[in-house]
Amino acid sequence: MICFPNAKINIGLHVVSRRNDGYHNLETVFYPIGLKDALEIVPTEDDGGEMKYRFFSTGIPIEGSPETNLVIKALNLIAAEKKLPEIDIHLLKKIPSGAGLGGGSSNAAFMLNLLNETFNLGYSKEELILRAARLGADCPFFIFNKPAFATGIGDKLEPIELDVSNYALLLVKPDIMVSTKEAYAMITPGKPELPLKEIIRKPPETWRELLKNDFEAPVFKKFPEICKIKTQLYEMGAVYASMSGSGSSVFGLFEKEPDWHGKFDGHFVWSGEK
Repeated sequence: MICFPNAKINIGLHVVSRRNDGYHNLETVFYPIGLKDALEIVPTEDDGGEMKYRFFSTGIPIEGSPETNLVIKALNLIAAEKKLPEIDIHLLKKIPSGAGLGGGSSNAAFMLNLLNETFNLGYSKEELILRAARLGADCPFFIFNKPAFATGIGDKLEPIELDVSNYALLLVKPDIMVSTKEAYAMITPGKPELPLKEIIRKPPETWRELLKNDFEAPVFKKFPEICKIKTQLYEMGAVYASMSGSGSSVFGLFEKEPDWHGKFDGHFVWSGEK
């Protein structure tokens, strides 16, 4: 059985306070986009013993051993609760990592869904969300997978009415990895002047002056190339442009498809279904 884990962008991101557990409270809007990986599981011979798997990855190279991959962590989480047969796992990576797009979290959440559906495990969506939260703060969003206002550490989700599908979306990621831990260390938490939920009710044409990503200032200072991409997107006519998450990808919303060819050589570029 095969599925297609999608990426997300952050529309606005405020780091509002530091928590006693070392994490940070934030508020952001998670918005799913059409950039997708492919994930397939194929049952193999089952010897009735301990669950075994083989993991095959193609596309964008993935760092680390399979055991550290969130797909395998999702598998092990379910295997600790349910009996599973031996399986082959095939992952085609198209979503770049270190980009603020949630690719790994999406893979984990879709793996939970895939196992549940393939083997009729009987988990409800609410039960899958609880398990996804054990894998990562933004994993629950990909079980939900609709525009959501996120608070807490990104795990508290509230459905919102937001649709930017009438805009062309252009996503650019330079060959830069931004450490999430380092990005948070450069942030001074604080309450935004205007509530994020109030801003996103306004037309995207007004967002440029109102909507902020708190990570941009420190990340742009350390990596001017990322700031340059945002400037380029506005020069190309974007009505709104922003870094997603803690970077390093930057997206722009355009009233019509921009001519981006030849402008971002050496960068990952995606333009497609929103």
